[in-house]
Amino acid sequence: MTAPRFSLVPVMDHEIHVTEWGDPSSKPLVMWHGLARTGRDFDELAQALSDSYFVICPDTIGRGLSSWSQNPEAEYSVEYYCGIATDLMDHYGFERVAWLGTSLGGLIGMRLASGPHADRLRCLLINDIGPEIPEPAIERILTYVSDPPVFDHLSEVETWLRAAYRPFGTAPDAYWRRMARTSVRRRDDGQLTLHYDPRITIQFTASREELTSWDRYARIMTPCHVFRGETSDILPADVLDLMRQRGPRPKATEFACGHAPSLTNAADAAEVRRVLKSLS
Repeated sequence: MTAPRFSLVPVMDHEIHVTEWGDPSSKPLVMWHGLARTGRDFDELAQALSDSYFVICPDTIGRGLSSWSQNPEAEYSVEYYCGIATDLMDHYGFERVAWLGTSLGGLIGMRLASGPHADRLRCLLINDIGPEIPEPAIERILTYVSDPPVFDHLSEVETWLRAAYRPFGTAPDAYWRRMARTSVRRRDDGQLTLHYDPRITIQFTASREELTSWDRYARIMTPCHVFRGETSDILPADVLDLMRQRGPRPKATEFACGHAPSLTNAADAAEVRRVLKSLS
């Protein structure tokens, strides 16, 4: 069974924590997590695909074990994250990569694929986000991300995560236990809270224009596929319909869940593997 390795990569005055899976000589696959999550969310999927790919799962700055920003208005933005992503590719010597991005990770992937670094992406898998995010969905996210909860015990963290991320759909118990372990940090008073900088939500005000990007999406030529939760409020069915008619005109796979499919089960990994093969 493949075990993960962990690296700390200096990039753009930050230290990026990266979880690595598989043989570095295999085809590179980047998996990028959502807004308040970490690269460890992909453990099951990355392990399953590590027989064919060298998978890297970075923690975005301000999350997990990566460094926090001293200039959040400028650096907690999709554009800045794209700079980190391309520098990470350079660090690993990747000329071109397959990209799978969940939520925020999908926004980063779309921006890369629509800009001057488009040729760095071999294919783009977008997990439950589009070029337009409905305002009610943004407000829902802000209600639980802006004010991180505080816990006395680790067991409370798992209970909270299971409730807050119920839309992810069914996932093994081991997934939720790992989420609890890798999603918290100890505060000065000894209590636990979630392991991200509360200021990450500044992107919804300081760089709000990045959340509506149909013009950029229309320029994407990278082979693309979209995953969607059937009851997702982040990627409504009508937005997906427009995505399928514009830009890369992706095919789509829908899962019986909300935002966003966790992609943790064996059947999920088989579908991701199939999509990667079809796009390449």
